[in-house]
Amino acid sequence: MSEGHEHHEEEFAGPATLVAQDAEVTAQVRLRGFFQPIDGRFHWYGRVSADPAVVELAGKGMRKILVRTAGGEAEAVLSEPDTWGRYRITGVGRPPFPVETDIPDGAE
Repeated sequence: MSEGHEHHEEEFAGPATLVAQDAEVTAQVRLRGFFQPIDGRFHWYGRVSADPAVVELAGKGMRKILVRTAGGEAEAVLSEPDTWGRYRITGVGRPPFPVETDIPDGAE
């Protein structure tokens, strides 16, 4: 990786509604993301707090969901839980939380 190319991560922690087909679950999430200059897209990811309702929503394996927060909504993939029962969420494009959209001075 070349010097001078640092990722500036945006963060969100708080309640989110996870929607899959006809089911909705409200859970606590912790999300982060960054602009990836190689592909020109914003990549975001995070974890959903351990919750029996999320386990039911997730079913088995990876599942496409819609994530809604007070700051927006975005499509994502809900994948397998970790050892502590927290499911991973990943998405590409506009995230479900506000992000800085100005180009920092000297980044052009």
